[in-house]
Amino acid sequence: MATAHATRRRPAVLGDLLPGSLARDAALVIGAAAFVGLAAQIAVPLPGTPVPVTGQTFAVLLAGAALGFGRAGLGMLVYLLAGMAGVPWFTDGTSGTGFATLGYVIGFVAAAAAVGRLAQLGGDRTPLRTVGTMLAGTAIMYAAGVPYLMAALHVDLAKAIDLGVTPFLAGDALKVLLAAGLLPAAWKLTGAARR
Repeated sequence: MATAHATRRRPAVLGDLLPGSLARDAALVIGAAAFVGLAAQIAVPLPGTPVPVTGQTFAVLLAGAALGFGRAGLGMLVYLLAGMAGVPWFTDGTSGTGFATLGYVIGFVAAAAAVGRLAQLGGDRTPLRTVGTMLAGTAIMYAAGVPYLMAALHVDLAKAIDLGVTPFLAGDALKVLLAAGLLPAAWKLTGAARR
C-alpha cells in the first residue's frame, strides 16, 4: 500500500503549490486573465508608434511560468476572448478588435503556454534558464504582434519592426532580467525547487 508521502508529486510550476484541483485551476485561470488585464492599465504611450509600453508582457510571462502550459494558455485565451467580447481590460481600458496591437494579445496565448511548458520542464528554476524561457516567450509575442501590425497599418516588415519591436527591446530585456531574479527566488522560498 502506497503512503501519502510516496504518492505526493513534486510541483511542476508554482501554481501547483496551492491546494485543490478544479476550483484552484479555475481561480488561477481567471486570476491570470485579470492579472494581465490589470497590468495592461500600466501603459505609457511612446511617440511615433501605436504600441505603448505596458505591464502586460511581464504579467503574461509570469503567469506562464507560475501556471504551466494549460492553465496559462487558457488564462490568456480568456483574457483575449473576454476583451474581444467587450470586457474593458485591454490597454487603457479598451476592448474589441479594432486596434493595431491586437496581434500581441493573440500572441499572449501562445507565449504563456510556451513559457508554461518550459517552466514545467524546469525553465524557471535558475536565473540562466529563466532568461532563456522569458526570451522565448517574448519572441513569440513579437512573432504574433509584428505581422498583425503590418496588416493593420499597411506597412512593410522593416517599418513594423521599427514601430513594434525596436523601441521595446531595452524594456523587455529589463523584464526578462527581473523575471530571472524573481522566479528562481520564489522557488527557493517555497523550498520546492528541483533541478
